[in-house]
Amino acid sequence: MKKVTKAVIPAAGFGTRFLPQTKAMPKEMLPIVDKPIIQYIVEELVEAGIRDIIIVTGYHKRLIEDHFDFPNKDLIDNLESAGEKKRPLLEEIKHISELANFIYVRQKGPYGNGTPLLNVRHIVGDEPFIYAWSDDFIVSDPPRFRQLMEVYEKYGYSCLGSIRATKDEDYDRYGFAGGKEIEPGIIEAETIIEKPGKENAPSDLANVSGFLFTPDIFEFIDKAQQNLKEGEELYYNRALDLMLKAGKRILAVEIKGGKYYDTGNKMEYMKTVVEFALKHPGLNGDFRKYLASLKL
Repeated sequence: MKKVTKAVIPAAGFGTRFLPQTKAMPKEMLPIVDKPIIQYIVEELVEAGIRDIIIVTGYHKRLIEDHFDFPNKDLIDNLESAGEKKRPLLEEIKHISELANFIYVRQKGPYGNGTPLLNVRHIVGDEPFIYAWSDDFIVSDPPRFRQLMEVYEKYGYSCLGSIRATKDEDYDRYGFAGGKEIEPGIIEAETIIEKPGKENAPSDLANVSGFLFTPDIFEFIDKAQQNLKEGEELYYNRALDLMLKAGKRILAVEIKGGKYYDTGNKMEYMKTVVEFALKHPGLNGDFRKYLASLKL
């Protein structure tokens, strides 16, 4: 069984929910206090042992590349001129560029979250890999990707990162897997239904964030593309449906001991910023006092 060493992050979307802010700034670069959203996903991957990270971008995403690049000389000179006071900042921005080996691919093909898979096939090859969204993450111990990798190493199948649905609206936001629970928190999927509504959901295990795919996903994303009608979008779950029909085994894996953060809409983004500000070592005391002082 080959080890998981690569990850793919699709980041070519327009971020229309955050316009006009995302007209010039990628939504993946929106800050959570002092760190962009995508950096949290990258750090999660690195913590799980991933070293090669492929980011699928579009024409307006150059800021992502700049962020993970080595800092320019002017910035380094500026921080060095401040002496020891700003040395921690200098070390931090240098460290960002050394987190992983970054590979950038421009997205080409039909609109949809399955298209990035078509674009990275020649890089991933015949290896299993992580597929992670660029605007949500799970803070957990151990990291969610390590949990997925441990299940993959045990069973050898594709794994879908999942959480238990707690609100009725969850059933209208996520995909849900149904099938036999082969051990606590792990379902061998017989069906995967996208946004089924609570009454039609096959379980309460929502497939929300981060997947570990075996390389045969590429064969089925090809078939999904071939079956597209004119104007249809290409979604990864079409490939998953075809895999299940072909007898491929897919596991829905509950990520345990963590909390899910979805920064893909304004309300959840603001909740995440506030929660992280309350935990930030340089802000938590003063920010907490400020919130308490508000007359709501």
